[in-house]
Amino acid sequence: MSIARPTVKLLPGGHKRAEQGYPWLYSNEIQMDRQAKAIAAGTLVRIEAVSGKPLGVASFNPHALIAARLLDADAGRAIDRDFFVARLESALALRRRLYAEPFYRLIHAEADGLPGIVLDRFGDVLVAQLNTAGMSGLEAEFLDACKATLAPHAIVLRTDSVGHRMEGIAESAARIIHGALDGPVTLQENGAQFFADPLTGQKTGWFYDQRENRRFMALLASGGSVLDLYCYTGGFAVAAALGGAAAVLAIDGSEPALGLAVQAAQANGVAARCRFLRGEVFAELERRAASGERFDVVIADPPAFVKSRKDLGAGLRGYRKLARLAASVVAPGGLLFMASCSHNVEVESFAEAVRRGLADAGRSGRILLSSGASPDHPVHPFLPESAYLKAQSIALD
Repeated sequence: MSIARPTVKLLPGGHKRAEQGYPWLYSNEIQMDRQAKAIAAGTLVRIEAVSGKPLGVASFNPHALIAARLLDADAGRAIDRDFFVARLESALALRRRLYAEPFYRLIHAEADGLPGIVLDRFGDVLVAQLNTAGMSGLEAEFLDACKATLAPHAIVLRTDSVGHRMEGIAESAARIIHGALDGPVTLQENGAQFFADPLTGQKTGWFYDQRENRRFMALLASGGSVLDLYCYTGGFAVAAALGGAAAVLAIDGSEPALGLAVQAAQANGVAARCRFLRGEVFAELERRAASGERFDVVIADPPAFVKSRKDLGAGLRGYRKLARLAASVVAPGGLLFMASCSHNVEVESFAEAVRRGLADAGRSGRILLSSGASPDHPVHPFLPESAYLKAQSIALD
């Protein structure tokens, strides 16, 4: 059966990247005539090269820089409940090969064939972000597919991301759209128990992307003192204590997040070696550096300093300053972990900011590991922008 959809034509040459597998089409690659501009944001359209060759079906937003996001190479593909079920089952099969327990990112947008969708799984609770106008318009079909595939106890929908603002979607408070929740959810990671608040926490309430980095740093924490900056709900801090750290000081600005961190430390039997402090990280670092306080391991996993391209210069200066201050409180022979979750910051630029920060602190060392996100956050091979997380683990002299 033929599906009637508006047709959006590309400019000459605008088809080249799409034919190679790039899933985004920018507004300057599209014939933005009166007809295209009149299409409602989020509409499913047929994408054609200037020659008339069909390139696929895409969600379209004439008001966004990324104007079209390709969903399937078959321009006539039905984007319905069955389509989402197939993509969910494919993603689920991969995660089950990666992890024995149902705690992971299940859908990582374009890399899992669902542009604009983030779906984190906390056992029988799902937390979804539909970050584009196209996926917001397909909310009912996607949620029906989630119910059919996973039979969750509850589904939480978050509509408060940067993506919503960029797409012109109205933001609102997180809401439970299926089932019920009576408080934070529990999750298992690397043999430890943690707690996440899907309704009021950052993003989906937990950052699965740092799973492997937490495991690695925990291995290096044995017997030492650890400072965990921007600790959020205690992922790095509790992992370090379980790895044998003698003492952990964890700092964050959010009282509710620190409450969940304390709960995690207690649940894992390491509360006696963990101290959680509410404070502003830069001020705390400056004060502790001036007083001569030093730690064997310092972990800095800040929120995004660069939320758009216009913030790049200031953000890189922020990473440089953080690296300088963090390195200043690392004991001789100690370890520093630095991370950036800003997708607008390239790997080389982040590495240079860290290097300059170390130089500012008069420190040098060896990079033990340059890493990214855990494998439940796959990278689309034709979309380097999906490799947003960058981290360096450095042994300082």
